[in-house]
Amino acid sequence: MQCNAEKLPFPDGSFDLVTMAFGLRNVTDKDAALREIARVLRVGGQARVLEFSEVQAEWFRPLYDFHSFKVLPRLGSLFAGDPASYQYLTESIRKHPPQEQLQAMMEDAGLSRCGHVNLSGGIVAVHTGYKV
Repeated sequence: MQCNAEKLPFPDGSFDLVTMAFGLRNVTDKDAALREIARVLRVGGQARVLEFSEVQAEWFRPLYDFHSFKVLPRLGSLFAGDPASYQYLTESIRKHPPQEQLQAMMEDAGLSRCGHVNLSGGIVAVHTGYKV
């Protein structure tokens, strides 16, 4: 289903699980989207957000930045004829809140027992929260 993440068309407490993958960074009002996720969860329900995140290893950041800003847009141009979309991808990742900040935002939205697991050294992370 496709809908506005900032105003979900479901009644309160409709779901046991709400997931979002690689979408939160494209939402204008992330706090509103997280509040909506909390609103539509049943008590005991779980939210899972998979999103690009902040690379954790200092030594890897320059390599990741080079790939993101130099290689990825060129690949986008070569294979998709669309370097601007790949430039946007890189920029939106950098503007997205890092792991600890997103975890705090989930807690502020009304979720509990929030945490995250870094994958690929923090290139992506799975964030989890529960409605209690």
